[in-house]
Amino acid sequence: MIRAFLFLLCVVLLGYLPEQGDFALIAVLYGSAFLLYFWVVLEVERGALSGGQLLGQQRAFRFDLVPWMWVAVLARFALLWAMPNLSDDVYRFIWDGRLGAQGLDVFAHLPAWYMEEGHEVRGLTRELFEQLNSPEYFTIYPPVAQAVFRLGAWLFPESIYGSVLVLRIFLLLCELGSLYLLSLILRRLQLPKERVLLYALNPLVIVEISGNLHFEGAMVFFFLLFVWAWLEARRGLAALAMSLSIGAKLLPLMLLPLLATRMWEASFWLRPQGPEAENEMAGGRAFRWRAVLWFLVLGFFLLLLFYPFMGPFFAQHFGESLDLYFRRFEFNASVYYLLRWLRYLQLGYNDIHRLGPLLGLVVAAGILGMALWSLRRRFLTMEEGVLFFLRQSLWAFVLYLGLATIVHPWYLAMPVLLAVFGGWRFPLWWSYAITWTYINYSYPVYRENLWVVGLEYSSVLLFMLWEWQRQKKEAKAGAPAPDKHLKP
Repeated sequence: MIRAFLFLLCVVLLGYLPEQGDFALIAVLYGSAFLLYFWVVLEVERGALSGGQLLGQQRAFRFDLVPWMWVAVLARFALLWAMPNLSDDVYRFIWDGRLGAQGLDVFAHLPAWYMEEGHEVRGLTRELFEQLNSPEYFTIYPPVAQAVFRLGAWLFPESIYGSVLVLRIFLLLCELGSLYLLSLILRRLQLPKERVLLYALNPLVIVEISGNLHFEGAMVFFFLLFVWAWLEARRGLAALAMSLSIGAKLLPLMLLPLLATRMWEASFWLRPQGPEAENEMAGGRAFRWRAVLWFLVLGFFLLLLFYPFMGPFFAQHFGESLDLYFRRFEFNASVYYLLRWLRYLQLGYNDIHRLGPLLGLVVAAGILGMALWSLRRRFLTMEEGVLFFLRQSLWAFVLYLGLATIVHPWYLAMPVLLAVFGGWRFPLWWSYAITWTYINYSYPVYRENLWVVGLEYSSVLLFMLWEWQRQKKEAKAGAPAPDKHLKP
């Protein structure tokens, strides 16, 4: 288990040692951790593809899953006492939490307002204010995240470290729950159980969620809880879980059109068996009212989550933050940077205030197009429909991130998860390549290295094209394709 020890060492050092600007150290530690991770991924693929075959060859060994699962768990526990060192978002979490814990509206005022004489609030110190990375913007964090922020501030009103520990324990429980649910879902979908390691051991996922406390971990957990609950025919729990996933991060909202098209057929609600199957499937229209009712229940849960925050400033200031997300923020973009360059040649200035919303509309149109296209797909069982939804969701996230104006490393957590359910592995490479963007923080004054951005996306695109060509060749050769465990 030398590999396991070295992997743990790299992850622990990443969590405790480098600061955001120590790019050389970050690159070495991330590079080493990902080298070991990809080594394990190759063994998983060799031992688990198509029931133990790889390109028609019988499995030559048995992959031992349990020790590596313990490594994944230990890596997360090892970061329990660390302070987030590669991201300063946690200070806004604490700021919002201290406001909310005292019954104040987090959307009412900008942080600078509380630094003025007469507006002081206990716990909102000058030292904490100076740690904020966006003090000129209203908060953008939705209700589930805000509730956890408040819990940390309520338990530790004066201690930053105490609040961090509360956030860390919450996300640790989410991650442990995700690993458990992912194992159950893989078994139910008849996919190799070893694939859980693609998410469990991913260094970026471990460091950015368990280390830097990004709430993608909560989004992933509640999303997996939704999938598991649906497969177990627990529709109410599924609606609650999806609402909580949206309440942790808003991104699962974009998956609802894809989900709606799956719910529009009877097989997504039933698993017909025996000679009566065709008759049950023929009554599919009777199930469509259930889809409408389910979305109404989902909307009710979302209303319950957001209602405590719907003060007089919520719609205006939360909407303003979302608008700024599309019109002002830039980081590690791909298509947007190309369009920005072309528009700059044309206009002589940065046209983000038009390009950002336009690309957002393209993403929305693309996902709606995917949903409408999928209406023609029919499946015999619920499991096949769920698997198709999960694989479509990967491409929805790829489309979103490909056209986004800002792509932080932790945004890759959901694509890494969704890659587990299909045969595409480029999200795993992307989760490594995006770590190169930490070079931006290594300069005396922050600047974005566009050569690194170009190298990142070029390598991801080449990996994607290579996988596409490989799958085409395997299909022609009649080899078992990696994403065909359940054939539509």
